[in-house]
Amino acid sequence: MTCWTYVKPQQTKEERKREIQKATANIDRLIAARKVVVKVGPQGAVMFQGIPDDVRDGMADSCVYAGIMAKGSQAAKMAIQRAAQLAGVRVNEGAIKAGVHSHDGVTWSQH
Repeated sequence: MTCWTYVKPQQTKEERKREIQKATANIDRLIAARKVVVKVGPQGAVMFQGIPDDVRDGMADSCVYAGIMAKGSQAAKMAIQRAAQLAGVRVNEGAIKAGVHSHDGVTWSQH
C-alpha cells in the first residue's frame, strides 16, 4: 500500500506498515462506533471526518479507505456504502486514486 512508502525519520517501511495497520484498525472501530463520519463526494471520492490526529497518524483518506476495504469490519464497509447511498453516487476508486479529496466534506478538489 502506498501509505507504507511514507516513513518518518529513522523509521523502516516495516515499522510504518505496522503503524498503518494499527491506525486502520483504530479508525475502523471509530467508524463502526459512528464516531467518525464517512462522506462521499459527487465524483465518488471518500473522506473520513473526525479522526483524531493521533489516531490518523498521517494517513490520507485514500489510505484509510484502502485499508478498510482490504481488511476492515463489515460495519465500517457498510458505513462507506451508506455514505455513498446518501450522496447518490457510487464510490469511484479512480477518483480516489486520482487524489480527489475534501477537507470539509462540502468542497472537493484534486491536487
